[in-house]
Amino acid sequence: MDTVELNYENDDTMPILEHLKELRNRLIVSAIALALGFFVALYFYDYIIDFLFEPFMQLSSSESSKVLYVNTVAEGLVVQIKISALVGFILSSPIHMFNILRFIFPGLLKKEKQILSITLCCSFLLILGSFYYTYYTIIPISIAFLTGHGFIPENIGMLLSFGSNIFYILQFILMAVVVFQLPVILEVLMIINLVERKTLFNLGRYLVVVFFLIAAILSPPDFITQIGLALPMTVLFYLTLLIAKIFKFGET
Repeated sequence: MDTVELNYENDDTMPILEHLKELRNRLIVSAIALALGFFVALYFYDYIIDFLFEPFMQLSSSESSKVLYVNTVAEGLVVQIKISALVGFILSSPIHMFNILRFIFPGLLKKEKQILSITLCCSFLLILGSFYYTYYTIIPISIAFLTGHGFIPENIGMLLSFGSNIFYILQFILMAVVVFQLPVILEVLMIINLVERKTLFNLGRYLVVVFFLIAAILSPPDFITQIGLALPMTVLFYLTLLIAKIFKFGET
């Protein structure tokens, strides 16, 4: 059996000390990028909060635009630090991804590099799509449904926590973004022949149930939001299988 030898960029075997040195340098760069992202998010904090607060504007009345309230003296400071740190990580994530790729790319073949590059492009498009879909479709529907008169009587007011609800918006978006990376992961597994397309197709009915369970765990306890998450996941799953069939991925 012929064996394929992995080549590095300099065509030499990289010593372990060079690996460790390269890893240290990448970690330092990532730490600096994370710190810069934190301070940038801190500087634009007011704009970020306005963006995360926007879905709650549908709850404001003509008498007052105040919908969210702080419950403790330190809540504003704690939320500011946590939001800035989380957004800072998001802003610096391309640097982290670049460092990971630069660390592993020397050990990959040219074809593997091309596959990984295409995968990253598809992943980025799914991130944008899932962010837009979640923020502008699922979250407004979820808030309107859960705060409707069917659950909250007309003579009952709402006192929504500032920190909890702002984090709910951001965390829900991030979880949806992560979940919608499933098609990319499955496609890569089929490309490298770790999973057969036929096997995934046969397990499709069970995976659909898993998608609904994931949606039920991640989303609020309302069926509208759960369906709004589970259906796109199901469509993307079968679209992934269709792409794999066209290009003959996952076939032995």
